[in-house]
Amino acid sequence: MDINTTKKLNNGVEIPLLGFGVYQAKEGEEAVNAVRWALEAGYRHIDTAAVYQNEESVGRAIIESGIPRDKIFLTTKLWNDDMRKGRQKEAFEESLKRLKTDYVDLYLIHWPVAGKYKESWKVLEELYQSGKVRAIGVSNFHKSHLDDLLADAKVVPAVNQVECHPWLNQEPLFDYCNKLNIALEAWSPLGGTGTGKALLNDERLKAIAAKYNKSAAQVILRWDLQRGIITIPKSVHKERIFANTDIFDFELSKEDMSIINEMNENKRVGPDPDNFNF
Repeated sequence: MDINTTKKLNNGVEIPLLGFGVYQAKEGEEAVNAVRWALEAGYRHIDTAAVYQNEESVGRAIIESGIPRDKIFLTTKLWNDDMRKGRQKEAFEESLKRLKTDYVDLYLIHWPVAGKYKESWKVLEELYQSGKVRAIGVSNFHKSHLDDLLADAKVVPAVNQVECHPWLNQEPLFDYCNKLNIALEAWSPLGGTGTGKALLNDERLKAIAAKYNKSAAQVILRWDLQRGIITIPKSVHKERIFANTDIFDFELSKEDMSIINEMNENKRVGPDPDNFNF
Protein backbone atom coordinates (compact mmCIF):
# COMPACT_ATOMS: atom_id res chain seq x y z
CA MET A 1 0.00 0.00 0.00
CA ASP A 2 1.22 3.51 -0.86
CA ILE A 3 -0.16 6.96 -1.63
CA ASN A 4 -1.23 5.76 -5.09
CA THR A 5 -3.25 2.82 -3.72
CA THR A 6 -6.82 2.94 -5.02
CA LYS A 7 -10.14 1.32 -4.28
CA LYS A 8 -12.31 0.11 -7.17
CA LEU A 9 -15.79 1.62 -6.99
CA ASN A 10 -18.91 -0.32 -8.00
CA ASN A 11 -18.71 1.04 -11.56
CA GLY A 12 -15.02 0.17 -12.03
CA VAL A 13 -13.67 3.70 -11.43
CA GLU A 14 -10.57 3.77 -9.20
CA ILE A 15 -10.48 6.25 -6.29
CA PRO A 16 -7.28 6.90 -4.30
CA LEU A 17 -7.79 5.63 -0.73
CA LEU A 18 -6.04 8.69 0.72
CA GLY A 19 -7.47 12.04 -0.34
CA PHE A 20 -7.10 15.68 0.64
CA GLY A 21 -10.03 17.70 1.98
CA VAL A 22 -10.33 21.48 1.72
CA TYR A 23 -13.24 22.19 4.09
CA GLN A 24 -12.60 25.57 5.79
CA ALA A 25 -9.63 26.41 3.54
CA LYS A 26 -10.25 30.05 2.60
CA GLU A 27 -10.74 30.95 -1.08
CA GLY A 28 -7.57 32.54 -2.41
CA GLU A 29 -3.97 31.92 -1.44
CA GLU A 30 -4.76 29.73 1.58
CA ALA A 31 -6.74 27.17 -0.43
CA VAL A 32 -4.46 27.41 -3.49
CA ASN A 33 -1.37 26.78 -1.35
CA ALA A 34 -3.02 23.91 0.54
CA VAL A 35 -3.93 22.09 -2.68
CA ARG A 36 -0.55 22.87 -4.24
CA TRP A 37 1.26 21.41 -1.21
CA ALA A 38 -1.04 18.38 -1.22
CA LEU A 39 -0.23 17.68 -4.87
CA GLU A 40 3.48 18.18 -4.12
CA ALA A 41 3.15 15.66 -1.26
CA GLY A 42 1.73 13.11 -3.70
CA TYR A 43 -2.02 13.30 -3.10
CA ARG A 44 -3.99 12.72 -6.31
CA HIS A 45 -7.48 12.90 -4.77
CA ILE A 46 -8.92 16.33 -3.89
CA ASP A 47 -12.28 16.74 -2.16
CA THR A 48 -14.18 20.06 -2.23
CA ALA A 49 -17.81 21.25 -2.28
CA ALA A 50 -19.79 24.19 -3.60
CA VAL A 51 -20.58 25.35 -0.05
CA TYR A 52 -16.87 25.47 0.89
CA GLN A 53 -16.59 28.45 -1.49
CA ASN A 54 -13.10 27.47 -2.60
CA GLU A 55 -13.74 25.59 -5.85
CA GLU A 56 -12.04 28.38 -7.87
CA SER A 57 -8.88 28.02 -5.79
CA VAL A 58 -8.93 24.24 -6.14
CA GLY A 59 -9.27 24.56 -9.92
CA ARG A 60 -6.48 27.11 -10.08
CA ALA A 61 -4.11 24.99 -7.97
CA ILE A 62 -4.73 21.93 -10.14
CA ILE A 63 -4.01 23.87 -13.34
CA GLU A 64 -0.93 25.56 -11.87
CA SER A 65 0.43 22.21 -10.66
CA GLY A 66 0.97 21.10 -14.25
CA ILE A 67 -0.30 17.62 -13.33
CA PRO A 68 -2.61 16.33 -16.08
CA ARG A 69 -6.27 16.60 -15.09
CA ASP A 70 -6.83 12.88 -15.71
CA LYS A 71 -4.20 12.04 -13.07
CA ILE A 72 -6.21 13.80 -10.33
CA PHE A 73 -9.41 12.44 -8.78
CA LEU A 74 -11.65 15.44 -8.10
CA THR A 75 -14.80 15.41 -5.95
CA THR A 76 -17.35 18.16 -5.39
CA LYS A 77 -20.85 18.25 -3.94
CA LEU A 78 -24.38 19.51 -4.57
CA TRP A 79 -25.45 21.92 -1.85
CA ASN A 80 -28.73 21.80 0.09
CA ASP A 81 -30.17 25.16 -1.03
CA ASP A 82 -29.56 24.25 -4.68
CA MET A 83 -31.61 21.09 -4.12
CA ARG A 84 -34.41 23.05 -2.42
CA LYS A 85 -34.51 25.57 -5.28
CA GLY A 86 -34.47 22.90 -8.00
CA ARG A 87 -31.12 24.23 -9.30
CA GLN A 88 -29.31 20.89 -9.38
CA LYS A 89 -28.15 21.12 -13.01
CA GLU A 90 -27.26 24.82 -12.79
CA ALA A 91 -25.32 24.23 -9.57
CA PHE A 92 -23.32 21.45 -11.18
CA GLU A 93 -22.43 23.59 -14.22
CA GLU A 94 -21.41 26.44 -11.89
CA SER A 95 -19.11 24.05 -10.01
CA LEU A 96 -17.50 22.91 -13.28
CA LYS A 97 -16.94 26.54 -14.28
CA ARG A 98 -15.34 27.44 -10.94
CA LEU A 99 -13.18 24.30 -11.02
CA LYS A 100 -12.14 25.08 -14.63
CA THR A 101 -12.81 21.53 -15.77
CA ASP A 102 -15.32 19.83 -18.05
CA TYR A 103 -15.96 16.86 -15.72
CA VAL A 104 -15.62 15.75 -12.11
CA ASP A 105 -14.61 12.28 -10.98
CA LEU A 106 -17.18 12.09 -8.17
CA TYR A 107 -20.27 14.21 -7.52
CA LEU A 108 -22.07 13.83 -4.20
CA ILE A 109 -25.40 14.90 -2.72
CA HIS A 110 -24.00 16.79 0.27
CA TRP A 111 -26.80 16.14 2.80
CA PRO A 112 -30.06 14.13 2.69
CA VAL A 113 -32.43 17.10 2.38
CA ALA A 114 -35.89 15.71 3.15
CA GLY A 115 -38.18 15.59 0.14
CA LYS A 116 -35.36 16.67 -2.21
CA TYR A 117 -32.61 14.07 -2.28
CA LYS A 118 -34.50 11.54 -4.41
CA GLU A 119 -35.32 14.03 -7.19
CA SER A 120 -31.73 15.30 -6.93
CA TRP A 121 -30.44 11.74 -7.38
CA LYS A 122 -32.33 11.53 -10.69
CA VAL A 123 -30.40 14.62 -11.86
CA LEU A 124 -27.11 13.04 -10.73
CA GLU A 125 -28.00 9.90 -12.68
CA GLU A 126 -28.52 12.07 -15.78
CA LEU A 127 -25.18 13.81 -15.25
CA TYR A 128 -23.53 10.40 -14.87
CA GLN A 129 -25.11 9.14 -18.10
CA SER A 130 -23.93 12.32 -19.88
CA GLY A 131 -20.28 11.53 -19.02
CA LYS A 132 -19.70 14.79 -17.12
CA VAL A 133 -19.30 12.77 -13.91
CA ARG A 134 -17.32 9.53 -13.65
CA ALA A 135 -19.11 8.38 -10.48
CA ILE A 136 -21.99 9.62 -8.32
CA GLY A 137 -22.60 9.21 -4.64
CA VAL A 138 -24.02 10.62 -1.45
CA SER A 139 -22.74 12.18 1.74
CA ASN A 140 -24.09 11.99 5.29
CA PHE A 141 -26.63 9.28 4.45
CA HIS A 142 -27.83 6.93 7.19
CA LYS A 143 -29.02 3.43 6.30
CA SER A 144 -32.62 4.75 6.28
CA HIS A 145 -31.73 7.40 3.67
CA LEU A 146 -29.96 4.81 1.51
CA ASP A 147 -32.90 2.41 1.72
CA ASP A 148 -35.27 5.19 0.68
CA LEU A 149 -33.02 6.28 -2.20
CA LEU A 150 -32.45 2.74 -3.47
CA ALA A 151 -36.19 2.05 -3.67
CA ASP A 152 -36.25 4.12 -6.89
CA ALA A 153 -32.61 4.64 -7.91
CA LYS A 154 -31.40 3.30 -11.25
CA VAL A 155 -27.74 3.73 -10.22
CA VAL A 156 -26.45 2.53 -6.84
CA PRO A 157 -24.33 5.26 -5.20
CA ALA A 158 -20.62 4.57 -5.61
CA VAL A 159 -19.69 6.32 -2.35
CA ASN A 160 -21.23 7.37 0.95
CA GLN A 161 -19.05 10.04 2.58
CA VAL A 162 -19.78 10.32 6.30
CA GLU A 163 -18.31 11.53 9.56
CA CYS A 164 -16.02 8.74 10.73
CA HIS A 165 -13.27 8.61 13.38
CA PRO A 166 -12.41 6.45 16.41
CA TRP A 167 -15.23 8.00 18.48
CA LEU A 168 -17.70 7.26 15.65
CA ASN A 169 -16.33 4.25 13.80
CA GLN A 170 -19.52 3.72 11.72
CA GLU A 171 -19.08 -0.07 11.84
CA PRO A 172 -22.79 -0.94 11.24
CA LEU A 173 -23.07 1.54 8.35
CA PHE A 174 -19.73 0.37 6.93
CA ASP A 175 -20.94 -3.25 6.97
CA TYR A 176 -24.24 -2.28 5.34
CA CYS A 177 -22.54 -0.23 2.61
CA ASN A 178 -20.12 -3.10 1.96
CA LYS A 179 -23.06 -5.43 1.30
CA LEU A 180 -24.40 -2.96 -1.28
CA ASN A 181 -20.92 -2.39 -2.77
CA ILE A 182 -21.00 1.28 -1.73
CA ALA A 183 -17.57 2.57 -0.66
CA LEU A 184 -17.48 4.37 2.70
CA GLU A 185 -15.45 7.56 2.84
CA ALA A 186 -14.49 9.31 6.09
CA TRP A 187 -14.78 13.05 6.61
CA SER A 188 -13.35 14.53 9.78
CA PRO A 189 -11.20 11.40 10.23
CA LEU A 190 -9.17 13.07 12.99
CA GLY A 191 -12.21 14.11 15.01
CA GLY A 192 -12.84 17.61 13.69
CA THR A 193 -11.54 21.00 14.75
CA GLY A 194 -11.42 21.85 18.43
CA THR A 195 -12.68 18.49 19.70
CA GLY A 196 -10.19 16.81 17.38
CA LYS A 197 -7.39 17.89 19.69
CA ALA A 198 -9.08 15.93 22.46
CA LEU A 199 -9.21 12.81 20.26
CA LEU A 200 -5.57 13.19 19.25
CA ASN A 201 -4.63 13.46 22.94
CA ASP A 202 -6.34 10.18 23.85
CA GLU A 203 -3.83 8.13 25.87
CA ARG A 204 -4.70 4.90 24.02
CA LEU A 205 -3.88 6.49 20.66
CA LYS A 206 -0.74 8.12 22.03
CA ALA A 207 0.48 4.77 23.36
CA ILE A 208 -0.09 3.08 20.00
CA ALA A 209 1.58 5.98 18.17
CA ALA A 210 4.68 5.77 20.40
CA LYS A 211 5.00 2.06 19.59
CA TYR A 212 5.26 2.79 15.85
CA ASN A 213 7.14 6.08 16.23
CA LYS A 214 4.20 7.90 14.61
CA SER A 215 1.71 10.60 15.62
CA ALA A 216 -1.84 9.88 16.81
CA ALA A 217 -3.11 11.45 13.56
CA GLN A 218 -0.96 9.11 11.46
CA VAL A 219 -2.24 6.11 13.43
CA ILE A 220 -5.88 7.09 12.86
CA LEU A 221 -5.35 7.55 9.11
CA ARG A 222 -3.60 4.19 8.93
CA TRP A 223 -6.51 2.61 10.84
CA ASP A 224 -8.91 3.98 8.19
CA LEU A 225 -6.87 2.60 5.30
CA GLN A 226 -6.48 -0.83 6.90
CA ARG A 227 -10.27 -0.98 7.28
CA GLY A 228 -10.60 -0.22 3.56
CA ILE A 229 -12.16 3.18 4.22
CA ILE A 230 -11.34 6.12 1.94
CA THR A 231 -10.13 9.00 4.10
CA ILE A 232 -9.74 12.73 3.40
CA PRO A 233 -7.81 14.58 6.13
CA LYS A 234 -7.71 18.35 5.74
CA SER A 235 -5.12 20.93 6.70
CA VAL A 236 -3.77 24.27 5.48
CA HIS A 237 -0.37 23.70 7.14
CA LYS A 238 2.34 22.37 4.83
CA GLU A 239 4.07 20.21 7.44
CA ARG A 240 0.79 18.52 8.46
CA ILE A 241 -0.25 17.99 4.84
CA PHE A 242 3.02 16.14 4.26
CA ALA A 243 2.92 14.32 7.63
CA ASN A 244 -0.53 12.92 6.84
CA THR A 245 0.98 11.05 3.88
CA ASP A 246 3.67 9.38 6.03
CA ILE A 247 1.47 6.39 6.83
CA PHE A 248 2.66 3.76 4.37
CA ASP A 249 5.80 2.47 6.10
CA PHE A 250 4.06 0.70 8.99
CA GLU A 251 1.09 -1.55 9.63
CA LEU A 252 -1.10 -1.62 12.74
CA SER A 253 -1.35 -5.00 14.44
CA LYS A 254 -4.74 -6.70 14.83
CA GLU A 255 -4.54 -5.94 18.55
CA ASP A 256 -3.98 -2.22 17.96
CA MET A 257 -6.77 -2.12 15.34
CA SER A 258 -9.08 -3.65 17.98
CA ILE A 259 -8.06 -1.10 20.62
CA ILE A 260 -8.96 1.74 18.24
CA ASN A 261 -12.23 0.05 17.20
CA GLU A 262 -13.17 -0.20 20.88
CA MET A 263 -12.83 3.57 21.30
CA ASN A 264 -16.21 3.98 19.58
CA GLU A 265 -18.74 6.04 21.58
CA ASN A 266 -21.11 6.87 18.68
CA LYS A 267 -20.04 10.46 19.38
CA ARG A 268 -20.45 13.03 16.61
CA VAL A 269 -18.48 16.24 16.18
CA GLY A 270 -20.70 17.31 13.26
CA PRO A 271 -24.47 17.47 12.75
CA ASP A 272 -26.68 14.40 12.78
CA PRO A 273 -27.98 13.67 9.25
CA ASP A 274 -31.42 13.05 10.78
CA ASN A 275 -31.48 16.49 12.37
CA PHE A 276 -29.76 19.40 10.59
CA ASN A 277 -31.07 22.91 9.95
CA PHE A 278 -29.09 24.18 6.96
